[in-house]
Amino acid sequence: MLKDILTEYLKMRRAAGYKFVSSAIELKNFVSFAEARGDTVVRIATVLEWAALLPSLQRNRLLLVRRFALTVKAEDPNHEVPAADALGRTMIKRRTPYIYSTEDITRLMQAAANMQPSNSIKPTMYTTLFGLLAVTGLRISEALALQCDDIIEDGLIIRKTKFKKSRLVPIHETTRRALDFYLSMRRQHKIFNNTIFFISTSGHVKAYWKVRTVFLRLVRSIGLREESGRQGPRIHDFRHTFAVRSLEQCGCDRDEVARHMVALSTYMGHVDISYTYWYLEATPSIMKQIAEASERMQHGGAV
Repeated sequence: MLKDILTEYLKMRRAAGYKFVSSAIELKNFVSFAEARGDTVVRIATVLEWAALLPSLQRNRLLLVRRFALTVKAEDPNHEVPAADALGRTMIKRRTPYIYSTEDITRLMQAAANMQPSNSIKPTMYTTLFGLLAVTGLRISEALALQCDDIIEDGLIIRKTKFKKSRLVPIHETTRRALDFYLSMRRQHKIFNNTIFFISTSGHVKAYWKVRTVFLRLVRSIGLREESGRQGPRIHDFRHTFAVRSLEQCGCDRDEVARHMVALSTYMGHVDISYTYWYLEATPSIMKQIAEASERMQHGGAV
């Protein structure tokens, strides 16, 4: 049965390090749809009909089932694999990231520090969280999953990564002092009953949607984002900013840039360096360095 085939497929994907949560739900939805039609293998007609049920997501749904079909066809050639462009072609549009300036981050942290109630852990918690994202480029999910004993002498142990691969993230001594100060404030507020590092005023784990709500309110309050419904700076843009600002420090040395990109990819927890390139964005500083390197090359100098 397709249901049993899917179960084995999901086990394989998760064993490879993929969380496969929302994708698993979608594939189970497809299998239920296919089995209701009497299918025991993947059929192209069924895939296209199911994908078209949600026009705005039909291409994503098609490609998801296509990957599933390609894998299971290796065991059973009776499975049919739909063409990738069976529902037309589309280009992935990369949303232009907002690259925060030092002033932007300072204003955001000041706004967080002024949050109410002022006598709670809330202002310090949000100031520390946003500051940590800015100086480490952590994913918000990784920061919210940090536990108190993940702060060690050598840096931060990131255990719950996107691909379930733990890594060590070294931190600057100023960052460590900020984390230590936050922990001291937790003790002053007598919050001892939770090992999670970033917690709410009641001592519970911070939910992402709550953090995002607070973030949006703060960036609007300092003028970085317009009212609801308009695009603007996101939490994830801290990660883009970290990648860009660190690259700016390399100057025009090609060898240094190459070494830096390998280190940056590892630091950010990417399984392939191409994922790191996705986070880069042209800035005046980087464009100036490229222009200077081009001039030297034009005049026969080393690049």
